[in-house]
Amino acid sequence: MADAKPRRKVTINQLKRKMREGEQIVQMAIYDYRSAVIADRLGIDILCVSDTGGMILFGHKSTVTVTFDEVMMMAKGIDRGSEYGLRMVDMPYWSFHISPEQAVENAGRFVHEANAEVMKCEGNKYHARNIEAINRAGIPVQGHIGITPMRMPQLGGFFAQGKTAVRAKELVDDAQSMVDAGCFSIMCEVTSQEVNEYLAQVLPVPVISLGAGLGAHGVHIITSDLMHLYEEHTPRHSKIYTDLIPIMEDVFIRYRDEVKAQIYPGPEHTVYMSDEEALKFAKEMKWDYKLAQLDAKASAAGKKKTRKKTSLPAKKSAAKKTARKKAKKK
Repeated sequence: MADAKPRRKVTINQLKRKMREGEQIVQMAIYDYRSAVIADRLGIDILCVSDTGGMILFGHKSTVTVTFDEVMMMAKGIDRGSEYGLRMVDMPYWSFHISPEQAVENAGRFVHEANAEVMKCEGNKYHARNIEAINRAGIPVQGHIGITPMRMPQLGGFFAQGKTAVRAKELVDDAQSMVDAGCFSIMCEVTSQEVNEYLAQVLPVPVISLGAGLGAHGVHIITSDLMHLYEEHTPRHSKIYTDLIPIMEDVFIRYRDEVKAQIYPGPEHTVYMSDEEALKFAKEMKWDYKLAQLDAKASAAGKKKTRKKTSLPAKKSAAKKTARKKAKKK
């Protein structure tokens, strides 16, 4: 059997090749080092440092309050944990919205400080100018349309986009504006299947589905949703492959109970001195409790006792001292 081909670093060109050849692109939202190591080892194409990590790791109620520094922290962990996957950073709220200059500055920081390779930007045709500036600066961007959590008040809540012909046409226009701005890929989040499928057929770049059904060139999912780690809400489009919460609860309960019962840590988890060193230490510290332990151990083994009593004698009372002095005078 011929040796397997060595793995190659995932690049944008490879993603385009997969698009042409009909091979699905696998993209995941990853926000911690260990998950990055596992995902990279298993051949995930795109490791996206998602701002949703701020909700899972730091307890934010929405992605809008997740800070630039928090995303930067996650991005650095993913860089350390990955070697082959394409490292993408989901640019957080208000990090690219003000001006082209702000957008380029912040995208550049992710590249320079966290070794990110590409960005992901939520938006529509009105954000295209700033996104184009990032692309022109040499930093590739994946455009993100459909449900864009940063615009929830404007959209009126979390619900599927593109269910009417009018809204579907608006999403197509948003996607086209992103492509015109130089985006190497488009992600459709919870759009209708028709919007997702149409864009995959007409756009010249890979289209990725997040809760938008089949028909795209790849699929994106949030890691915590796969394992039900975000108990507060399970999106309809997410499939729970395993529920880690009961497993974690069982482990925490067993640990708590063993600590209270003084079962853990046991001898197999503990480091001890040799008897010789323990004896030296106990004598030096005048530690009778330990010396008694060592004596009992030596007696059980048929050895001589290890010590004489080391406790200091009790101080003689003043009355006894006075009586002794009088006796000497006589």
